[in-house]
Amino acid sequence: MGAMYVLHASLTEYLLFFGTGVHTSGHSGRYILNISDTVITGKYLQWPEGGTKTKTYLPGDVIFHGSGETAAIEWDSDTWMVEYGRGFIPSSLCFALADTVFSTTDWSILWNTVKVYAGAMLHEFTVAFLT
Repeated sequence: MGAMYVLHASLTEYLLFFGTGVHTSGHSGRYILNISDTVITGKYLQWPEGGTKTKTYLPGDVIFHGSGETAAIEWDSDTWMVEYGRGFIPSSLCFALADTVFSTTDWSILWNTVKVYAGAMLHEFTVAFLT
């Protein structure tokens, strides 16, 4: 389980703070975009698909998730990072929201996430086409 605060989102890139207050783990997802994370606090572990060793990332380290790559991931409690994604962002929303839809069924979180992203798209549209 994690939390995010979106700083910028568009059709082709996003910038956000992401982290967790509790120890958690899961699957990175496989996206058709490039994602880089910079660890601010805590510890992040990554076991890439096809690999035999776990990589450990500490504050100041940058993690790069290339398009099509996937990994098992784990965060220690109080791990926070800045994440930048570049590519066709809507393609990542199915996986990103799947846990909310099929596991936690937290419709409030789903609504807030869709609202924030839709608001960012509307802002991008107005800036690009109406100014």
